[in-house]
Amino acid sequence: MQHDTPALAQPCRQLADLPGPRRLPLLGNAHQMHRGRLHQDMENWSREYGPLFSVALGRTQMLVVADHALIAQVLRERPATFRRPSVTAEVAEELGGVPGVFEAEGADWRNQRRMVMQAFAPHAVKAYFPSLVQVGQRLRKRWEGLAAAGKTIDLGADLRMFSVDIVAGLAFGSDVNTIETGDNAIQRNLDKILPAVGERSMAPFPYWRYVKLPRDRQLERSMAAVRVAVGELVAQAKERMRLDPQLAARPRNMLEAMLAAAAQEGSGVTEVEVAGNVLTMLLAGEDTTSNCMAWLIWLLHRHPQVLARAREEVLRVAPDSAALSIEQLDGLDFIEACANEALRLKPPAAFLPFEALVDTVVGDVQVPKGTLLWCVMRGSSVDDAWVANAARFDPQRWLDGAIDKKVSMPFGAGPRTCPGRYLALLEIKLGMAMLLGGFEIASVSTTHGGEPAEKLGFVMEPETLQMRLHARSKDLKS
Repeated sequence: MQHDTPALAQPCRQLADLPGPRRLPLLGNAHQMHRGRLHQDMENWSREYGPLFSVALGRTQMLVVADHALIAQVLRERPATFRRPSVTAEVAEELGGVPGVFEAEGADWRNQRRMVMQAFAPHAVKAYFPSLVQVGQRLRKRWEGLAAAGKTIDLGADLRMFSVDIVAGLAFGSDVNTIETGDNAIQRNLDKILPAVGERSMAPFPYWRYVKLPRDRQLERSMAAVRVAVGELVAQAKERMRLDPQLAARPRNMLEAMLAAAAQEGSGVTEVEVAGNVLTMLLAGEDTTSNCMAWLIWLLHRHPQVLARAREEVLRVAPDSAALSIEQLDGLDFIEACANEALRLKPPAAFLPFEALVDTVVGDVQVPKGTLLWCVMRGSSVDDAWVANAARFDPQRWLDGAIDKKVSMPFGAGPRTCPGRYLALLEIKLGMAMLLGGFEIASVSTTHGGEPAEKLGFVMEPETLQMRLHARSKDLKS
C-alpha cells in the first residue's frame, strides 16, 4: 500500500497527535524493541502506522520518518537544522575520542569537510590505486590457499580484513597487512569498539557512568589502544612530510592529503582534528563496505543468472586482477548496479538518527528543538509503491533507469553525503573483480543452512556466512 507523502503545508500535528505503538508508563516502547533487530522493528511499525509516527524510549519521545522524500528534506537541512544525536558525541567524548567530520557540527564540520573531500576526491584516490590492487591480490592469494585446501572462508571476517587493510594502507600509508598476518591491533580493537558505541548510543540509561562492568573497562582499553595507533599513524605521516616537503603538493595517501590541507592558511583544522578523521575513517570504512560486499556475494550466489552476467563483465572488462587499472574498475557498470541493488535491499546504514537543533517542521508535524528523529532508510526502497517488484534482486533496474534513485540513499544525501562513496564503490568493484575473475563460488551459507539473519550492531550486518570456493581454471578465464 502506498503512503502519500504528507504535504509541506500549514503544520497541523504535534508529536502527541501521531500514531504509534502502545506505550507503557516509564518504559515507553522499550519493552517492544529488540536491540539486535531494532531497525526491523521500526520498519514493521512504519508499515502499520505510516511514514510519520512516534515511539518513546522511556520518557523520551522520538519522531520516526519512513518516507524517502521527508528523509531527503531532513538530510538537506543539515547541518543547520539537524545534527547527529548529541548522545553520540557524548559517548565518543567519554571514551576519549577525538573529533572527526562524522561527529563535527557547524563551522567545525565545514572546515573538516573541505579537508576530507580533498582526500577522497576521485583524482586523489587514483594516485593511491596501486596500493588498493596490492591488498586485493593478498586476499586472492589467501582465498586460493583456502580453496586448494577445501576449507571454508569466514566471509565477514575476511572482508573486514580486506577493508581495514585498504583504509589503513591506502588512506594512511600504513601497511597493516591483516590478510597475511591475521592480526592487527587496530582491527582487533575496532571489533570491540564498534558494537559498544552503537549499544551505548541507544541505551535508555547510561549505567557505565555509575558502575563499570568488565566489558566497559575492556572498551576503554580498546579505545586507548586505537588512539595510540592513530597517533602513531599521524606522527609517521608528519615525519615523512618533514623529510620530503614535496609531499604537501603531491601526497601519496589520504592522511598526507589531510595534513597538507590542514596546513593551508585559513583551513581552520587542527592536527587533533586530522587524527579524529583518521579514527572516523577507520570506524566508518571497515564495517560498512565489508558488510555490503558480504550481502552482495550472498545475493549473487542466490541468483545464478545475475552472477553469470557479473562474471562475464569482469572477464570481459577486467580479466587480470593482478594488472587492474582504475579505468577498468570504473567500466564495471553491471557490478556497480549489483552493488547499488544490494545496498537498496541490505543497507549497512539501515537507519540514521538525528536531533533537531531548532524548532522546525517535518511533513505536517511540528518538531520542537531537541527532538530525536529516527530515519528509516529501508522504507520506500523496498516498497512496491516506489520500486517495481521491490523484493526482487534486479540490478538491471539501475541500468534501465527503472528506479528513482532518490528512494535509496545508502550514502546519505544533501550537504553531508558520505565523502567516501567513490572509494567504497571502487573497493567493492575490486573485490568482485578478484572473486569472480579467479574463482567459482561453490557455496555461501549460514551455519544453520537458512537465510542469514540481519544483526544490528554499529551497522546492519549478516550473521556469519561461510563461503567455499573453487579456483577457476585458466582456460575458463579467457
